[in-house]
Amino acid sequence: MLHHITSQFLEYCRLADFSKRSIQALNSRIGEFVAYLKSQDIRSVKKIGYSHLIDFVADYNSPSIHVRKSRVWTLRQFFHFLTLHQLIAENIARKLPYPKIEKTEPQFLTIDEYKRLIKHFSKRADTPMGFRNLLIILLLGTLGIRTSALIGINIEDIDLRSGLVWIREKGNSQRNLILPECLCEIIQKHLTLSGLKTGPLLISKRKKRISPRTLQDIFRTAALETDIDKTLHARLFRHTAATHLNQVSGIDITQHVLGHARRSNTQKYAHLNPDQYALYMKQHPYMEKEKK
Repeated sequence: MLHHITSQFLEYCRLADFSKRSIQALNSRIGEFVAYLKSQDIRSVKKIGYSHLIDFVADYNSPSIHVRKSRVWTLRQFFHFLTLHQLIAENIARKLPYPKIEKTEPQFLTIDEYKRLIKHFSKRADTPMGFRNLLIILLLGTLGIRTSALIGINIEDIDLRSGLVWIREKGNSQRNLILPECLCEIIQKHLTLSGLKTGPLLISKRKKRISPRTLQDIFRTAALETDIDKTLHARLFRHTAATHLNQVSGIDITQHVLGHARRSNTQKYAHLNPDQYALYMKQHPYMEKEKK
């Protein structure tokens, strides 16, 4: 019975156009929830109480705070589905509180670190695969796009004459970004070296679209061969692009480039710029020496 209902729920989420990543998370958490219910000998959704939900979210298999947050979201979606199809009378999961996650300052590469990384990849750009890796680092660190958007770029999505690229974001939405002239030149050279004309912009040695695992291998190798004391990953490059862009352009343009729907999501990249702060302190009325 439970398996049949959860299968219907996941199919409902697919039809509701949940992203692939969200479906994977829902599938994983619902599987955990079914296992928990079986451990409690509960075989009907009508016998599930609020105390069961609290116990599952907080204690079952000692979850991390991020797993607890994911479980709350999943249960809210699942019980909404149950009430929508009149399988239960009330959505008791709506009362579940989200655990509070301490916000941390996003890590990013300094300008010096990013330049050193570009130099590292430039020295190895004497082959089509080496040049591809350089292009990856530049796209990530300049445009700040997500892993899925980077991997999903097709050659047909790029207009080098106009300097535009169309990228696919979360939820299957699309938007365009302006390509700096230097990136247009590098993309053109990449296409020339690889002989690509259509299909994925970034491919593996097997002529397939690159995977997240390929990116991890590229970053891992670079980390071992450079003295940058930070874990390299796609989100670090996104933070890097956002931080440096915000310092020269401000919040509005940074929000557009990152594709944030909410301004608050962009404001965490508004790191204090020491140069601007020093200039302000010089102009501060109370910082002037008293004239005698």
